[in-house]
Amino acid sequence: MRLLNPLLSVAVVPLLVALLIAPAVAVPRPSSIPLPDDFQPEGIAIGEGNTFYVGSLRDGDIYRGDLRSGEGSTFIDLEPEDGRVAVGMRVDKARHWLVVAGGPTGRAWVYDTRDGSTVDELELGPAATTFSNDVAITRDALYFTDTFAALIYRVPILPDGSFGATEPIEVTGDAAQTGGFGLNGIDSTHRGWLIVNHTALGILALVDPETGVSQEIPLSGPPLVPGTLDGLQLEGRTAWVVQNFANSVARVQLSPDLTSGEVVEVIESDLFRVPTTVDVHGSTLALVNGRFDLGFPPPFGPGAPPGTEFDVVQIRP
Repeated sequence: MRLLNPLLSVAVVPLLVALLIAPAVAVPRPSSIPLPDDFQPEGIAIGEGNTFYVGSLRDGDIYRGDLRSGEGSTFIDLEPEDGRVAVGMRVDKARHWLVVAGGPTGRAWVYDTRDGSTVDELELGPAATTFSNDVAITRDALYFTDTFAALIYRVPILPDGSFGATEPIEVTGDAAQTGGFGLNGIDSTHRGWLIVNHTALGILALVDPETGVSQEIPLSGPPLVPGTLDGLQLEGRTAWVVQNFANSVARVQLSPDLTSGEVVEVIESDLFRVPTTVDVHGSTLALVNGRFDLGFPPPFGPGAPPGTEFDVVQIRP
C-alpha cells in the first residue's frame, strides 16, 4: 500500500479536521413570506418552534407557515357560510390554543394548534355592535378589546380548561374615549394589569382588569402617531407598537413598574406595506402587511382589489 507523502499529510489532515468540525452555515430567514393572494390578513401569532399563524379578515381562514423556511399553507379553511372573521390572535403554547378575535361578528374562536379543530366558539357581545380586535391571555382568562366601545371582554378559563360566561369590563379613565378607532392592541403584564393602546389617541395605557380603570403611560422620546396604533406585543418591559399607516413599529422601553416609558426606537422598512400586527421570535420581529391603503375589508369597505399580494415580513431591530 502506497503511503501519502508525509509533508502532504501534514497539510491535508488539519484541513480535513477543520471541515469536519466546522459549524453548518445558517440559512438566512426570508425577509418576506408570501401569503395567498386576496387573503386580507390582520393578525399574526407565533407558536411552537418557527411556526406562525395569520388570520384572514375576509373569511376567517388561518394560514400556518414556517418563519425559517418560508413555506406554509392554509391550516384552517372555512366556508363563507361559516361567517367567521379573524382579527387579532394569540397562541397559548401550553394549552395548544390559537385564540382569535372575531371583529364585527361579536364572537371569538379558540382553535387547537395540533389539528385545527374548533375548541370553542365564544360569544362576546351582539354582532355588528361589537368589534373584538385583539386578545390577551392570562392563566385564568382571555381578554378582548372592543375598538368602538370602552369595553374589554373577559372570558374566564375554568379549572377544567373550559370557558365561563363573558364578563364585560367597562373601561374608564384615560383610555375610555370612544368615537373612531379606540382600544386596539392588548397584552398581559407581569404586574397583573393589562396594557392596551388606543388608536385615535396615540397612547399606551394600563388597565386594571378588576375595575376597568385605565391610566395613560407617559412616554418620552419621539411621539407615537395618533390614528395609526394597531398591534401591540409586550416582551418583559419592552412594548412593540405597530403604527400601520405610518409604516413603522415603535420600541418602547417601560419602567420597572410599567407606569412610564420611553420610545427608544422607531423602525421603518421598505418591506412595510401598512403593517397591522407584530410578534417576536428570538431577535426577529415578524409583522403582517395588511395593505389597508388599498382598501379596508368589510364592514368598512370592499377590501383590496382582486389579485392583491400579501405577505409576512421579518426584520431585526
